[in-house]
Amino acid sequence: MFERFVQGGPVLWILFACGITAFVVFIERSLHLHRARIRFEDFLNGIFNILRRGNVKEALAICDETPGPVAYIIRTAILHRDADRDEMRTAIQDAGTAEISRLERRLVLIATVAQIAPLLGLLGTIIGLVDCLVVMQMEAPLIQSSDIFGGVMKALLTTGAGLMVAIPCYAAFNLLVLKIDRLVLDMEKASSEIVTFLMTLRTKGEVAS
Repeated sequence: MFERFVQGGPVLWILFACGITAFVVFIERSLHLHRARIRFEDFLNGIFNILRRGNVKEALAICDETPGPVAYIIRTAILHRDADRDEMRTAIQDAGTAEISRLERRLVLIATVAQIAPLLGLLGTIIGLVDCLVVMQMEAPLIQSSDIFGGVMKALLTTGAGLMVAIPCYAAFNLLVLKIDRLVLDMEKASSEIVTFLMTLRTKGEVAS
């Protein structure tokens, strides 16, 4: 294996480093998104029951202890429970925007690797072919297959490595985007339900100050 990296040259090492970096980021983001998603229906029902009893502090404490953007959205809504509907929705939207930014953190790195890996592979291919031409010029007219073997091998290794890095990175990026979209959908549903609930409680005069 190490011999193949030597044959591939510096470009192959760069591709290897890019692939490892993207893999580490993918694992970290996957774990983060897994922890961030909760059963928001059950969470909301629990918060609703607590708020019906007028125990706002307990509801806020539970939101603080629960990971993920949904809990943060609910906490923001509770903190703005005395505001009108538009102000409450604005506060929730601002909080949601900040949470989405956190969810998408470092995703650009995976996308970048997916885009530049084939280009790096193409660069390695060109370098390998140039090496072949240089050898052919130096050894002409007596050229043996062994003389150009190194350049051809470099071209093939870097091309293959570029695709081997880019394809998984592209798939990983789309998988993470899908998970984020599901979280955003949960946030939208939760924000709509908490606003309606708080407005209803206010109408009944049951929300604690």
